[in-house]
Amino acid sequence: MVELKTDTSIDAMHAAGQVVARALTAVRQAADVGVSLLELDEVAREVLREAGASSPFLGYRPSFAPTPFPAVICASVNDAIVHGIPTRYRLRDGDLLSVDCGAVLDGWAGDSALSLTVGRPRPADRRLIDTAERALAAGIAAAVAGNRIGDIAHAVGKVCRGAGYGIPQGFGGHGIGRRMHEDPDVPNEGRPGRALPLRPGMVLAIEPMLIASGKDTYYEAGDGWTLRTSDGSRAAHVEHTVAITEEGPRILTAR
Repeated sequence: MVELKTDTSIDAMHAAGQVVARALTAVRQAADVGVSLLELDEVAREVLREAGASSPFLGYRPSFAPTPFPAVICASVNDAIVHGIPTRYRLRDGDLLSVDCGAVLDGWAGDSALSLTVGRPRPADRRLIDTAERALAAGIAAAVAGNRIGDIAHAVGKVCRGAGYGIPQGFGGHGIGRRMHEDPDVPNEGRPGRALPLRPGMVLAIEPMLIASGKDTYYEAGDGWTLRTSDGSRAAHVEHTVAITEEGPRILTAR
């Protein structure tokens, strides 16, 4: 069931989303050659602590997971698409890092992700990240009352496929509110004019995931969480929490 949020609830979700935005900004500023993924997790934890927010990631255990998630960020490096567990791995020159973060404040959740390069960027990585951000922008632009979920999915997929990138099947965005994951699912590829109509009060996490090689295949790593590209190619992941309003899409996690 899809819950429609009131204007007051959306304002509260914006407050949670801004905690996420600050955490991601702090992680982006801290990400450098020699910095460990665990150190980046601690940077995000400190932002959440200062805001009086909790993490919807920490201790989260969906049905597929063998263990609860142990961190407040997902840190996915190079061929890791999503759900990377922060470790002692220290970032290297040229790494591509995707960071996903959430926050719960006063009972409302926010969720967002970004991808960045460490040190000297590879031109191919910059193109991949730029395309992911364009796909996210296209999905947000389609998130207007009167459209349908399929319009968002089509807008995202058109940008990704048009640039020759792969899309991991079975993973995408979702509704969000009191819980991090709510109905409906928001795929990264689909047919326009199909699926659930968009109505004011719906809040969605829109999150393109791109695979550089153009292939869609991936596998689950041994930790039971991290998804990696099957051919070792690099991946990018970006995300915003977006409210459908009478005035158009409102990005609650804008940085």
